[in-house]
This record gives sequence, structure tokens and C-alpha cells, in this order.
Amino acid sequence: MDEIVVLMEQLARFLRAQPGHEQARVLSMETTPGHAGLSFFFTMLAGNESREYVLRVPPANVKFEGTADVLRQARVITALRGTGVPVAEVAWAGDDPQWFGRPYMIVPRLRGDCLRVSEGEWAAGLPAERLRPMAQQAMQVLARLHSLDWQRYVPGDGPPLDPAFDIERWDRFWERAAEPEMVALGPEVKRRLLERLPADPRIGIFHGDYQWTNLFYTDERLAAVIDWELWGVGATLNDLGWILLFSDPEAWVHEGRSDAPMPLPHELEEMYTEALGQAPGDVAWYRALAAYKFSIIGGFNLMLHRRGKRDDPHWEVLKPSMPRLMERALEVLDGA
Repeated sequence: MDEIVVLMEQLARFLRAQPGHEQARVLSMETTPGHAGLSFFFTMLAGNESREYVLRVPPANVKFEGTADVLRQARVITALRGTGVPVAEVAWAGDDPQWFGRPYMIVPRLRGDCLRVSEGEWAAGLPAERLRPMAQQAMQVLARLHSLDWQRYVPGDGPPLDPAFDIERWDRFWERAAEPEMVALGPEVKRRLLERLPADPRIGIFHGDYQWTNLFYTDERLAAVIDWELWGVGATLNDLGWILLFSDPEAWVHEGRSDAPMPLPHELEEMYTEALGQAPGDVAWYRALAAYKFSIIGGFNLMLHRRGKRDDPHWEVLKPSMPRLMERALEVLDGA
């Protein structure tokens, strides 16, 4: 039976078991766009009112850990409510297998969209004077997240991820790139990163995939930071390095790359520094680390695509940028 049909039946039973929703009906369901996770939009009819939600579940037959641990995502989202970091409200979350046979999280569907600036996307044609305030909100929220005391908000998590381990753990993926040439500079970038490990990184909650497509805007207001699969406790500048990578026009050479007039990396860094209220540290190192990681991720995911293990032609499109990212990592470490 089609997965959507099964989920709709399971969801209807679940909703009718919730107080106040005994007559609830699921009118429609569809998969959400994206390249990771299992998320579904659905519309519920309760009385005479229809409401839209997002259901998130892990893939079937996997260990419920890491990116598949939706309850861990629900935990940090719930912890961040009221902190000034905009997140969705968790309507329901749990792991009782009688409903979906796996853990689940349900949040209201927000009005608006992620900040999509790739060629042909809705935000790609916005002028700089409209994009800049949206970017500034993103940097202010990121600084706010990084200023939180992780031991207060997520005391059960940690210890912080070791920076050297954060580099070396990618070795097994680097070796499995679809084409070795894509990551040929990997050993040199790794060596340079290990030689320059940050001495005393700021430790806190990091999102793990802080980029424009995970920032949800309603009428150009940042309404929610979404997709918390990779959050953790560690060096907070991981997030800044990541979003600066996706804002660096010199890092990307593939067809269809964004040419939206977003603020450049040095401008975003200035916004973040102002919001944080202090110098953030060796930002260049984290920018290089982000480029190193994404190049390896691209090579590995392209291998999975070509072997038929994960159908996603998006990685073929990105392929020309993967060796360029390694070059850019070295340039940034050299002060570019």
C-alpha cells in the first residue's frame, strides 16, 4: 500500500485519540520538498475548521538516532520556545508505536517559505534592499542562539564535539567520493585545519545546518528556524561558517547557482559580530571547515545517487562546485 495512504489512516486514528479532536478527519497529505528527512504536509478538518500541519517521522527500519531521532529534534525546539530564537510549536510528539510504528513529531504548518535564492526561486529576484534586512534577522537570531547557556536549555546533551574529531570523522566519507578528483585537495585542507585548531572555541547550542533554505520567512520576517536534525552542543561558529559558505559567490561554480544580491560573507560576519556583542573568533577557520565538509558530503552523496542507493540528481548539478570548495577552503585559510 502507498506510504501516504497508510500514514493518512494512521494519522486519522492518532488525531481522533487526542482530546478535542474525536471527529477529526485528514483531508490531504503530501511530501514536503527537500533532500533529507521524511516530512509530510497534511490538512486536518476538526469541526468546521481546517488546519494545516507538518508530520515528521524517521525512515522505516532504521535506528532512531542521529538525524533519525525526531524526539531529539522536538526536545530542542521545545526548549528554545520563548528564548527569542523563533521555532515552530510542537503540537504532538512521542514514540508510542501503536500510532505510526516509529517516533513522530507534528508541528503547525507556517505561512510563507524558506529563503530560496537559487536561480528561478522566489527570493532570487528580490533586490538587495529587501534581502539585507532578512539576512540581518538571520544573523541576529544566530547570535541569540549561540548566546544561550546550553547547560540550562539542553542539560542532557553534550559533551561538546571535539574540533579535531569534527575534522577526522569525515575521512571515511572522503574515501568514498563518486570521483576522487572532486576531493583531491582534501588531505591538504585537512592538514591545514588540524594545524590551526581554534584554541578556545565558544561552546553552545549549534543548529548544524544553518543555511537560507532552513530559515522560514513570513512576509519577510524570520518566523522560524527549521530542520534541527543536526543540532548539537559544540563550537557555535560551525553555524556561522556554514551560512557564510552558502553566501560566498566565489565558492560555487555549478550551473544554476544563486546570483541573488545577498550580503557577502564579510558583511554577514559584521552583522553577527554586532549582534553577539564581541569578536566571534577565527571565523576563517570555520568557513574553511564548512567548505571541506560540504565538498566531502557532495562527493559521497553523488556516489550514493549513481549507485542507485539514494536517487537525488541534485548532486550531479552541484558536482562542478565540489573541487572548487576545497580550493576555496585553502584561499580562506590564506586570508582571502
